[in-house]
Amino acid sequence: MGRGFAVVIAAAVVSSTGHAQSTQAAPSVLFDVVVQDTDGHTAHGLTLRDFRLTEEGVLQTLSRVEEHAPQSAPAAPPSVPLPAGTFTDYTPIASDTALNILLIDALNTPTSDRAFIRNQLQEYVKRANPNTRIAVFGLANHLVLLQGFTSDPAVLRDVVERKLIARATSPSVHPSDQRPASNGGPSAIEIAANLREFEAGLGGMETGLSAHYTLDAFNTLAHYLAGFPGRKNLIWVSGSFPLKLLPGATEAVPPDVNLDDAELRETVTLLSNARVSVYPIDARGLIGQPASKANHGKRAQTEAAEHAAIDELAAGTGGRAFHNGNDLADAVASAVGAGSDFYTLRYTSTDTKEDGSYRPIRVDTNGLGIAQHLRLFYRRGYYANDAAADAKPSQPPDLSARTPEEGRAAAYKQAAMSRGAPMPEDIVFKVRVLPSSTSTETSVAAGNEVSSGVSAKGPFRRYDLDYLFLPGELTFTEQTDGQSTAKVEFLAYVFDTEGRLLDATGKTVSLEAATTSLAKLMHNPLRCHLEVSVPDRAETFLRIGIRDVPANKFGVIEVPTSSVSFLPAAAYTPAPATGLPTPPKD
Repeated sequence: MGRGFAVVIAAAVVSSTGHAQSTQAAPSVLFDVVVQDTDGHTAHGLTLRDFRLTEEGVLQTLSRVEEHAPQSAPAAPPSVPLPAGTFTDYTPIASDTALNILLIDALNTPTSDRAFIRNQLQEYVKRANPNTRIAVFGLANHLVLLQGFTSDPAVLRDVVERKLIARATSPSVHPSDQRPASNGGPSAIEIAANLREFEAGLGGMETGLSAHYTLDAFNTLAHYLAGFPGRKNLIWVSGSFPLKLLPGATEAVPPDVNLDDAELRETVTLLSNARVSVYPIDARGLIGQPASKANHGKRAQTEAAEHAAIDELAAGTGGRAFHNGNDLADAVASAVGAGSDFYTLRYTSTDTKEDGSYRPIRVDTNGLGIAQHLRLFYRRGYYANDAAADAKPSQPPDLSARTPEEGRAAAYKQAAMSRGAPMPEDIVFKVRVLPSSTSTETSVAAGNEVSSGVSAKGPFRRYDLDYLFLPGELTFTEQTDGQSTAKVEFLAYVFDTEGRLLDATGKTVSLEAATTSLAKLMHNPLRCHLEVSVPDRAETFLRIGIRDVPANKFGVIEVPTSSVSFLPAAAYTPAPATGLPTPPKD
């Protein structure tokens, strides 16, 4: 696979958040703060002496204040060209910039109101700042990535005008155009399939599970966004808001919705660690009120409760809620503008205990800031890492008596490996995907399990998957005998265009090394080989994943098989002469 990929991995580790294993007792804390005057204009030029921060009422010493302002889009780190059939989950993103995520929530928006959202977003893209980086997601009964991060207005306009409303037909795409987009977004053929899946999910709205689906979507988004550096502004456009995600949130959830408090906490922590600020936008500003006075009063009460919840959600994450407005396009533009003009505060907490407790934060301005009556928007606290809990080795799940923690891990695994979902970059890796031969087969490769409804006699096309990754991406646990161990799972799922699972395979590998030699091991790439059988049909997708089992972290790549099926078959060589170590055996 060549040495170039090691360069790609190294660049990603340096520029990503959350990949490094910290051993500090009191790690540095980052807080993004938006500072505005009473007219909503950003206050510029503030320095270290202009801020005052307390944690649990205790004054903290700020070590650094960085100001970030909208600018011409800085160049993203260069990508290393990859050979045909070779893919990586690393997305080059410039570090000193805010990223914006537009979440179009069809799950919580009545069918009659979705056209309004689309029309208003069309107005927004007409005047969108060309330097703004935006990714677009759709939420039905699960989260779907519609467009990766882009600062190209034409691409954004195309997403809103032609791709936001799903089409039933698939465009004709040349195989050379079907590879994953260089900006991290899905390819043309993947977008077509994602939209069909998004459309199919719109049929299951009235299920009473919207709060669960919404929480799952936020959890998945937080995992995905943790792989990118810097601040992220999550602009949540919806016709209703079924939950809030802050401590004590279960009190605001309807009594017939049973949300796991630990799952709520996990999502809050993930959003905080990924530096995500939420900007909820109520799309009902221009939507007509019900004719009945009784219905009007009931709706007003519901909206008032939801607005209180999203106000708290926005304030607690450092964002701002928009409701009772009459211009959705202006609200989106305001959210993007506010979230791109901010300060980053750094300090080391005086409380060195990492016991998992929630620590409230208060930030104020001194001197000139007080005189100008400035308003500050920032997340209101964080959960201290529970170092003891993090160090516990993972145990194989007992499916007959699964704990809530194991249940959440399994739920995220399902979300991470679902077709069309965001592709997490917790673990940066590369994979080569090539046909095993030019002919089809009447049986599946060893270790493959076909789903019901798929003929076990095929025909199948077999593909060789060759992984390359750095052990430094994994979680190693020190044992009493002086050894350190890690466990990594390799996965390959085959889906059709509607998101139905056709075949699956995988293997789990245990790594063991002397703790004293770990530093050397971390920088030596390792390999793994899988063979996957794909039903020979019109279009299928390979969802390829690598999982750090103890931490339940993923790296995922999705590949349309039509983007590799035309490539020449290459014989698999277990130990290529590249100077790289041979993968560990099962």
